[in-house]
Amino acid sequence: MSVFTGWRAALRIARRDALRAKGRSALVVAMIALPVLGVTAADITYRSSGLSAAEQLTARIGSADALFSDAGMGPIQQMPDGDMYSNEGDADSEMIGEEVPPIDMRAVFPKGARAISEQSVPASVRTAYGLASTEIVELKTSDRMARGRIELVEGAFPRGTGEMVATKPFLKSAGLHVGSDITVTVSGKKYTITGAIELPADLKAKQLYADPGAVIAPWKAMSDRDKKVPAPHPGPSQWLVEGAGEAGIVWTDVMAANKAGAVVVSRQVFENPPAASEIPLLRTNPQYGSGNPDSAETSAALITVVAMAILEIVLLAGPAFAVGARRARRQLGLLGTCGGDRGQVRAVVLGGGLVLGGVGAVAGVAAGLLLTVVFRPTIENWAGHRFGSLSMRPTELLIIAVLGLVTGLLAALAPAIVAGRQSVLESLTGRRGVRRGSRVLPITGACVLALGVAVAVYGGTSGSSTLVSGGSVVAELGLLACIPVIVGLLGRLGRRLPLSPRMALRDAARNRGRTAPAVAAVMAAVAGSVAIATYMSSSVAESDYDYIPMLTEGTVVLSAWDEESAERLPVARAAVEQNMAVTGGRADISRVWAGSDCNVYYDDDGGGCGTIELVKPSGKGHTCPLNTKGAKELAARLSAEEHRTMMRSPACMDEYISTGSFSADSNNIVVGDASLLATYVKLDDPAAAAALKAGTPVLLNEAYAENGEVTLKSVHTYHDKDKENRKLHPGPARKSTDRLKVYVAKAEYAATPGIRMILPQRTAERLGLHTQPTGTVYAVSHTPTDAEDQRVSAAIDQAGGGVWVQSDQQSRDRDSIILLILTLFAGVVTVGAAAITTGLAKADAEADLTTLSAVGAPPRVRRALSGFQCLVVALTGVLLGTAAGLVPAVALRLVDLRQAMEQMRIQPMESAYTPIVLPWATIGLLAVAVPLIAGVLAAAFTRSRLTLARRAG
Repeated sequence: MSVFTGWRAALRIARRDALRAKGRSALVVAMIALPVLGVTAADITYRSSGLSAAEQLTARIGSADALFSDAGMGPIQQMPDGDMYSNEGDADSEMIGEEVPPIDMRAVFPKGARAISEQSVPASVRTAYGLASTEIVELKTSDRMARGRIELVEGAFPRGTGEMVATKPFLKSAGLHVGSDITVTVSGKKYTITGAIELPADLKAKQLYADPGAVIAPWKAMSDRDKKVPAPHPGPSQWLVEGAGEAGIVWTDVMAANKAGAVVVSRQVFENPPAASEIPLLRTNPQYGSGNPDSAETSAALITVVAMAILEIVLLAGPAFAVGARRARRQLGLLGTCGGDRGQVRAVVLGGGLVLGGVGAVAGVAAGLLLTVVFRPTIENWAGHRFGSLSMRPTELLIIAVLGLVTGLLAALAPAIVAGRQSVLESLTGRRGVRRGSRVLPITGACVLALGVAVAVYGGTSGSSTLVSGGSVVAELGLLACIPVIVGLLGRLGRRLPLSPRMALRDAARNRGRTAPAVAAVMAAVAGSVAIATYMSSSVAESDYDYIPMLTEGTVVLSAWDEESAERLPVARAAVEQNMAVTGGRADISRVWAGSDCNVYYDDDGGGCGTIELVKPSGKGHTCPLNTKGAKELAARLSAEEHRTMMRSPACMDEYISTGSFSADSNNIVVGDASLLATYVKLDDPAAAAALKAGTPVLLNEAYAENGEVTLKSVHTYHDKDKENRKLHPGPARKSTDRLKVYVAKAEYAATPGIRMILPQRTAERLGLHTQPTGTVYAVSHTPTDAEDQRVSAAIDQAGGGVWVQSDQQSRDRDSIILLILTLFAGVVTVGAAAITTGLAKADAEADLTTLSAVGAPPRVRRALSGFQCLVVALTGVLLGTAAGLVPAVALRLVDLRQAMEQMRIQPMESAYTPIVLPWATIGLLAVAVPLIAGVLAAAFTRSRLTLARRAG
């Protein structure tokens, strides 16, 4: 009999066996198909989400032949893609400081070309909630040249100057719909929204589109007639151009336009780029031709993920093949009695792996493709742009399918070897035999585990992510080898436990060949999820640490432009208190200045304006050593924690946290009272409140204090146009230096955004300084929504405007969603692996369960036994997986730490803080909730009663 004939018979037997045991076969197919499905969907999504150069060009110029724009530099030279350009010849030095007149673009277009203009203008519009600031773009959206760049989703394009279309995100945020009317507040002109559109390259854009001449021209005409109407401030115009013939806009047309000062992005030039010798810019600036080729290296992390995915499938499907081979041992024994050798017995079991692996691979690829098509809109919304097309590479999909097939074969390899070693007599009598556990394997596993951890840590400290990935895989393989011993030890833990958990632990220890692979599969899934979740949590903590907020968290600030606007603050306060989630009292604030107000008299002609300076002493505790001479030498000696402590000191914090949230004055001095301490600073100290009440300033940054006092230098300069104050202070500018006793807050309050010192009103008046109410601070329970913002803006505008609301927004929703997805993925695999093991245990121990029922065990014992069997596998795998997942996460953070330290030693004021933060919520769900759910589900779906069968033998 030939080899092919033998394999054909083996495959036929495997196919019949698979059809006979449909439940087990479906389980194996599912375990192989699910990872193949995931990899297929990920591959198609990755290939489709990355727009090709041609698709990016369409997103930029639509279906036009070219996009023309004014460079504002005079004659230029450009690269074919239009992204890089420069003045022609030596014009750089000649054009500096000169204003170049705008181009008459219609004279630049090639003869016979057709063009439509595009120009945007910021504006405020009335919405269903109130008032919203947005961008209005004048573009003939119905023109065919706009297709590919703007697509109609609902309704119709504008057919006149009284109509607009809006993006769906804008309609949602404004509470409007197709058919709604919308008014541009400055011009007062009303428009009808005739359609909803989307920008395929930016699905989250909030914009309005109108035909050219519909918004800017009437607005400008109204401002020319009425000086009280603010003039529009449109952006530069650009033109979508369609060539006269089929050739489009060629390179000679582009160079001709460059002579006039226009930059051109041409489709024809993109598809047929000129030779380097035909590009004038490369002759004068050859450095523009040096590109950055993409790296062809395969990511070590990607290889690690694929390797661990294959390992996980083998671990999950392997026990199923083992149980299948055990249940078919009589059939395999009969094969031996008919003259079949061990190779043919192994071929039958391996044939099962090929049959089920092939079915799983094909089903996984097909399901992955189908799910990607079905969920494509959701994925596109998540990515923020439409895919150009679904990019399916047959070679990659074939490789994925082959991997699934090979995985099925590998999963059946160990059971096939075991089945081939069994004697015919053992197979026919059903005896399992007794085999002592290997002592070499756990010792080898422990050594490999230690080696892998050492390699991963060394890779982290040396900055090699490849060593980290390799070491993590080696460490996990070592831990896999130790699992049989760990499972064996579980049996000893059940001596004092009740019947069901004791039997579950002993069953797991006695059947290590079934339990260990399932525990290992759970460990592998949890390890990957914990590793990614830990790295992400650590990165989020790092970005939160580096983030410099404009305002204290949980606050909003009302700010007025000038003295006239400040008179409208009462109306604005009422609007905020009525429409926003204000949780406490308010704190009114004022700004302070010396001499003439620089916000009004900012020009130097006529004497200028006054200044205030809060003097920072020099020396230790006052000067930041990381921003002085010798800083690099100091940084080279610091550890990451020492550098972090120094960066968080008040002396250094003041160097990089200087946000002017309340005024343009860099001193960050605010006039306020004790309510500001509670509402904004979050300083709950009666002594500080009493100090302000007594006229003593509160200093939030102790680096400015010396012996409990600060130095305030003022230059009282008055502008000639400031008639009222000039009469009171004639003559030359008066300079004053005041030493003020202050209340010094603790070092932690130096990080308060926008405020360095709170000055009482009466102290400012005593020093001869001027003050003006500038706003109000509120504590709120959540960041204002679009609707709340728009309602407040409408109330302010109705009162006359000039007041705006500030809030600090830092979104972490996406990170939270990713962590949730990782937790769900690990949870599903954990429940699945535990359920598989429980099902295999029931199938493998029918005789034991029959005996259990025969001796009078209550029906609930069977349910409890299944539940605890599932719980043991899930909990053990989760705990081991959590420990295994921390190895690569910690090592990769060490790589980040090394890179941060190198950057810090070059620039000492750069943060080197690289925390390692455990995702306790994810770990808690996996370690507690998921095993409990798995146990409860196993108990719930287990039949209490068993039909007794006659025992054989």
